[in-house]
Amino acid sequence: MGNERSIEAAGEAVVEDPGLDIEPRSAGFLLATASATCALISLDTNIVAVSLPSIARSFHAGFADVEWVVSAYMVSFASCLLPMGGLADRYGRKKMLVPGLLVFALASLGCGLAPSVTSLNIFRAVKGVGAAMLLTAALAVIANAFPGPRERARAWAIWGMTMGISTTVAPLVGGVITQWVGWRWIFLLNLPVCAVLVFCAQRAVTESRNPHAQRVDFAGSLLFGIGLASGIWALIGAQDNGWYSVATGSRFAACVLLIGCFIAVEKRLAHAVIDLSLFSQARFVAAVLGMFGYAACAQVMMTFLPLYLQNAFEWTPVRAGVGMLPFALSMIVGPYLGARIGRRLDGATSTLPVGLCLVGAGNLLTAAVVPSGEYGWVALGMIVTGLGAGVLNGDTQKAIMACVPSHRTGMASGISTTTRFTAIVTSVGVLGAVLATRTRAAIDAAIASHGSANASTDPQFMSNLLAGDLGHALARVAPDIRLAMASIAPAGFATGFAAALDVAGCLALAVATLIWLLAGRNRASARSNALRL
Repeated sequence: MGNERSIEAAGEAVVEDPGLDIEPRSAGFLLATASATCALISLDTNIVAVSLPSIARSFHAGFADVEWVVSAYMVSFASCLLPMGGLADRYGRKKMLVPGLLVFALASLGCGLAPSVTSLNIFRAVKGVGAAMLLTAALAVIANAFPGPRERARAWAIWGMTMGISTTVAPLVGGVITQWVGWRWIFLLNLPVCAVLVFCAQRAVTESRNPHAQRVDFAGSLLFGIGLASGIWALIGAQDNGWYSVATGSRFAACVLLIGCFIAVEKRLAHAVIDLSLFSQARFVAAVLGMFGYAACAQVMMTFLPLYLQNAFEWTPVRAGVGMLPFALSMIVGPYLGARIGRRLDGATSTLPVGLCLVGAGNLLTAAVVPSGEYGWVALGMIVTGLGAGVLNGDTQKAIMACVPSHRTGMASGISTTTRFTAIVTSVGVLGAVLATRTRAAIDAAIASHGSANASTDPQFMSNLLAGDLGHALARVAPDIRLAMASIAPAGFATGFAAALDVAGCLALAVATLIWLLAGRNRASARSNALRL
């Protein structure tokens, strides 16, 4: 998630209880409870990536199954953010927060005890629903408890620090738990944490709601969620079914149809989850594109980099977690760089192309040095990407919030957060497809030059390899080529990963260019309006 100011998700919240006087100690307890709840979601979102190869080996799962461990959670999270926020405003934030913790805990228990990868992915989807309940309620609780500008700014600073710490330590914590205790405990350890948070929420959080909250748009949310899931299903399934198969085509068609229906519904409803008129503003479109580029090209690396470090370098989960530190620590430095850039340029929107250019350059640099197999050069590329991600981390949200009046900040932040998770899950599907295609091509070329048959690169072999289960993949290979494949396969994976990084880098640069053009159009429009006046 990151140390961004998505705290404005509750920006529309009014102080429903104007006579409520929160004692400083009680206010601190409430802030600590709400911040810890959001940090739990951030930690859980980023911690699982390091454990993916271990999950694959435990279930002998394929790459598509491993992708769904991430995607099932992200799809349900992205789909439920807006309706859950509406429910929290309408029926009460505490009424959403405590049940959300229970749903999150029960889903974590299901993940930890899952007998198969399919059941794990089902519980991950349920967990995404619980996470959406928690995030929207916790942010609204903070916004309602600290109405004054100074108090609210201090509260968000503390919240942001908590989120930044959780994001930074997530890969290392995930690696330690996976290697020393087992991947199931990544989920099971949520149970005592949720129990403590339920106890704290019952005592710290005072019920609040928005008396002017509108009816929740469940139809739009359902269309969006199923449409997004269909598109991700098409991207992930195409690796086995083929890009031109009936299954892939029908899933893409369902995605387009459902998203089209979603847009039609949103245009007609007065209580729509997304006000599409906001997208008539070039500045708002540029800001949303910035969020999309940041999530799709930088944040997604929290999923792919740990997988690469374990597959290509054959590192343990702990070492992969440590290997992620250059990326995570540079994200902490990035906001300070962004602030300095922002003072020289015209506001947050102007820093977005700079941040995206850093992300693009970092990804392209990493792609160029990946074939060398030298971690030091890879770490340098990660640092550049991390700096760009840090610049974008806060400025993407600020740019979006600056485009709308104060009474619409809740809607705008809902669009922002939904864009973030939609971009991540879409990027996982796209980059995963590029990784799979290029890895297979590289391995086939290496086998051909080795003088052996291509039969060893059957879909199951490739699926196991990409998921991080190299041992199970090699068991499918003929004995006479097994030794050669032990070196060919990791090298092929590195080639495929470099291709995925190239796509992410080029996309970041393309989005940066588009934002720069939109910003220029916005400045030209402003000058034209000024001349008329």
